[in-house]
Amino acid sequence: MPTDDETDSALGSAVFGLLDPLLAGSAAGARADGETAIASDAHVAVALVRAERALLTAYGDLGVMPPARAERVAPGFRPEVRALAAAGLESGNPVVPLVDALRRRTGDADAALWIHRGATSQDILDTALMLVAKDGIGVAVEDLAAAASGLVAQAVAHRDDPAAARTLGQHAVPITVGARIAGRLRALVRARRTLLDAAAALPAQLGGAAGTQASFVELFGSEIASRLPSAFAAATGLAAPAAPWHTDRYPILDLAHAAGAALAAMGALAADVVTLTRPEIAEASVQRGGGSSTMPQKRNPVDAVLLRSAAMRAPALIGQLHTAAGLVGDERPDGAWHAEWPALQELLRLLVGAAARTRELCAGLSFDAERARGNLALTGGLILSERLALVLKPRIGAARFAEVIDRAAAGESLADLVRALPEVAEQDLADLLDPARYLGRSGALVDDAVRTARDEGIR
Repeated sequence: MPTDDETDSALGSAVFGLLDPLLAGSAAGARADGETAIASDAHVAVALVRAERALLTAYGDLGVMPPARAERVAPGFRPEVRALAAAGLESGNPVVPLVDALRRRTGDADAALWIHRGATSQDILDTALMLVAKDGIGVAVEDLAAAASGLVAQAVAHRDDPAAARTLGQHAVPITVGARIAGRLRALVRARRTLLDAAAALPAQLGGAAGTQASFVELFGSEIASRLPSAFAAATGLAAPAAPWHTDRYPILDLAHAAGAALAAMGALAADVVTLTRPEIAEASVQRGGGSSTMPQKRNPVDAVLLRSAAMRAPALIGQLHTAAGLVGDERPDGAWHAEWPALQELLRLLVGAAARTRELCAGLSFDAERARGNLALTGGLILSERLALVLKPRIGAARFAEVIDRAAAGESLADLVRALPEVAEQDLADLLDPARYLGRSGALVDDAVRTARDEGIR
């Protein structure tokens, strides 16, 4: 039989990251320093207590309850998560046993009467999940800022270094190393801003049993009841809701879209890294590579691999949240609300874990301009076919131009074939066949991306 410690470890394996190394070592994984892992069950339990205490603070701020009474409510209380989860089975959510525990731990009978007064379980749980989300986003945006800072430095360093752009897996036209980096930088910066905006808009929830706030009107009158949601939101640090959103799940969907966009941006960056670090391409390298159990020569881009896994997992979770939002009914969802919880929790954990991995990846990411230039020459100049078509077709006609390209693709020297055309002056030849002269606005796109990042406070 396993010991208690062994049982605890087994039950907590998903949190520790045993089978989800994306989380290990991040704020979403188990913390050796004793801090609560972001979006863990323990984090949710703490947020539930925060929500209940915020309601008491709001009562005190509005003068309907003596403010000092809130301080006598279960001081220092931290829920025992496993017991709370087990007790929540009977009521279908953890708020009911949490309220019972708070009341039992409060020695002041008058103070205990104010706990959860007028509220419903969904008010507290929805608010707690918004608090968890705000905490998670706060950690993620710091890591994304650091990651973007690393990309800024690389984009500037390689602003004008030519490379081969690839479309559908094949050489297309020239680009610069910096312009490729700038595209991923722009996506990260935009994703970070979207997360910040989403966090600022996360609302508290306070509607009472059916979203009519009838209990608060009965207790305090209509005028106080109308002010209570804003006071509650201020006490939590969340946005004031325009109205109860028990069955209008726009905050969940807005949050899911922001997290999904960020995970997609991180996944796209990771896909580039996986491709560019292939030995046959070798235009990028990572400082931190993972080994193999049997192949000692390998240096796997583990951070990028884990980021790709996160990007692949996110759409199913977002889809679950969309499904739940579309199946709410009556004035309290019967199952759809419950289906949100694990999907949103996992999505937040992915976001936090992926942002940490992106920070590590960008801190150790470097690019080889010489190797990129060498790969650019692999097609013998055919990567400039678009430019040649624009310049030569008006001079020699489509048929002759197609013959030149076909012969070059068959192995003849493109430079010699173009040189042999009487319509092309010798002085034009070097310019026409120089990839560095067909980079479009690559440099300007780098400058724009870097400027945008710096406008967001990223250096």
